[in-house]
Amino acid sequence: MTAMKHSLEKFTRLVDALQELPTIGQKSATRLAYHMVMQDNFTAMKIAHAIEDAVGSIRRCRACGGLSEDELCAVCADESRDRSLLCIVENAKDILTFEENGLFDGRYYVLESIDSLDMEHLHATVAGGVEEVIFALTPSIANDALMLYIEDKLQDFELRFTRIAQGVPTGVSLENVDMVSLARALEHRVKV
Repeated sequence: MTAMKHSLEKFTRLVDALQELPTIGQKSATRLAYHMVMQDNFTAMKIAHAIEDAVGSIRRCRACGGLSEDELCAVCADESRDRSLLCIVENAKDILTFEENGLFDGRYYVLESIDSLDMEHLHATVAGGVEEVIFALTPSIANDALMLYIEDKLQDFELRFTRIAQGVPTGVSLENVDMVSLARALEHRVKV
């Protein structure tokens, strides 16, 4: 008598897909997959639809590069924001970190990488009344060099260049910094 072969190919694919998310390892992915499939498939379907909707609707803001469902994000569309302050961040998640706690009232500019830096776009952004450029980048030698590069490229403008204070530990992304340290770092920013 031959043993019947059972396949869990679809479950395995779900576990593999979940493992591709940041900070999710094999055990967590298996727990999540089991919970979604066997214990709460209503929530699993709700998550699946929310992911599908977000992936189809979210794009980059044409002005700052942040997350948006429209051509302009809520921050860039808000006329009451202080247009004299421009905070340069590494990624769109950093904007969410600042906005979650109302730490900053100016506008943002997302860098992502030096390769994707569009100096013409940054020039146009700065020409819109910016007086101070605040660098809110993870402290590192590479980011120090990037700040000097940007400062050099924007030397034709009368700008004050500052960076958030060193209360943010080296190598730690902004999303992992507690709000008190982040608020203090922004409040006590220093000239570049």
